[in-house]
Amino acid sequence: MNTADLGLPVDVPSTALFTDQYELTMLRAALKAGTAERRSVFEVFTRRLPEGRRYGVVAGTGRVLDAVENFRFDAGVLGFLREREIVDEETLEWLAGYRFSGDIWGYPEGEVYFPGSPVMRVEGSFAECVLLETVILSILNHDSAIAAAASRMASAAGGRPLIEMGARRTHELSAVAAARAAYIGGFATTSDLAAGFRYGIPTVGTSAHAFTLLHDRERDAFQAQVDTLGRGTTLLVDTYDVAEAVRTAVEVAGPELGAVRIDSGDLLLVAHRVRQQLDELGATGTKIVVTSDLDEYAIASLAAAPVDAYGVGTQLVTGSGHPTSSMVYKLVARAESADPKAPMVPVAKKSSGGKVSVGGRKWAARRLDADGVAEAEVVGTGPVPAELADRQLLVQLVRSGEVVAREPLDVTRDRHIAARANLPLSATQLSRGEPVLPTEYVHGRSGS
Repeated sequence: MNTADLGLPVDVPSTALFTDQYELTMLRAALKAGTAERRSVFEVFTRRLPEGRRYGVVAGTGRVLDAVENFRFDAGVLGFLREREIVDEETLEWLAGYRFSGDIWGYPEGEVYFPGSPVMRVEGSFAECVLLETVILSILNHDSAIAAAASRMASAAGGRPLIEMGARRTHELSAVAAARAAYIGGFATTSDLAAGFRYGIPTVGTSAHAFTLLHDRERDAFQAQVDTLGRGTTLLVDTYDVAEAVRTAVEVAGPELGAVRIDSGDLLLVAHRVRQQLDELGATGTKIVVTSDLDEYAIASLAAAPVDAYGVGTQLVTGSGHPTSSMVYKLVARAESADPKAPMVPVAKKSSGGKVSVGGRKWAARRLDADGVAEAEVVGTGPVPAELADRQLLVQLVRSGEVVAREPLDVTRDRHIAARANLPLSATQLSRGEPVLPTEYVHGRSGS
């Protein structure tokens, strides 16, 4: 696997150090105690959705699979660990041969989730599973947060296309991951070429204010752009006077002008004025694109405006106020001993501060009402009720260390559209509220 596919610099040899030190010190202690090889089950879930969110969106699964494949302790990584004396030689020797050989199950990418949903389940020895905690959470927490924001924005846009343009507002590698997550959540295109190169996302872009300011006259800038990119290009019309710019744009490009972009001012008012002006000038087919620190609420407020597309940056790549999904990775079951045939027992954290978890290896299913609309997220241990057998959500992603469920990004995008459409209508409301589906727990016999 080429590390460039992970959004990494090409000189980064592995994902093994995308972790917290205590993963390795736990491994060292477990090896010494003889418990490292106990079969274990870890699950990724969130105890609650961000305030006001009605559903979550699973995103980053494909990147997790790449990261697991590339989780290798090569000579450079081992040398670093030895130099810092983070682990001893016995642990270094174990790490040198590390290859994840267990199983991973999860909600398919693009699916929606709710509090308690076991969005990913990692099974294998304690040693090989615990090492993956940080990199899995890092990817899922970031990408799912962006995808959730994107999904809300796509709902607010009501079918009008959305352009992801947040690369300059976040870390350069996060920008690539954010563009991927936004595409899953419903965005149509990205301005980030690295995202287009790595993931095949359609890319767009024309010019900024600097291009207009470069020229002696706005007309000269427009003429240069049209001569180069054709009449179907998008001209930025708010560098100086919007009305004058629109008039000039149509004079230069003619009624075949593809679009104009508005990046400032009262977008609702300006969009109406620009639409009227374009129509009066005969450019009835020219579209209007708006940008300028949009979020889902601003997009919704423009629903009645003659806007054809939205460009979103800062609010998208920061999760529109919720930059993480607050997912956790918890041990929920483990073997009584290192014997491969030892029985599994459920385990769970029991504390007084709200950070409790439910023990046992879990399944999940979505119950539908009489009209085929989702009405509950059902999470359980033990046998799956017969009426939910064909509604199970987890699919196998990795089998005995081999990835078995890698899929095209468009498949995950289509899956999300279908999953969101299957939720009650209140799922798309932007007002504050509880998760649109309750999570119900069914307790059966736990274990493997």
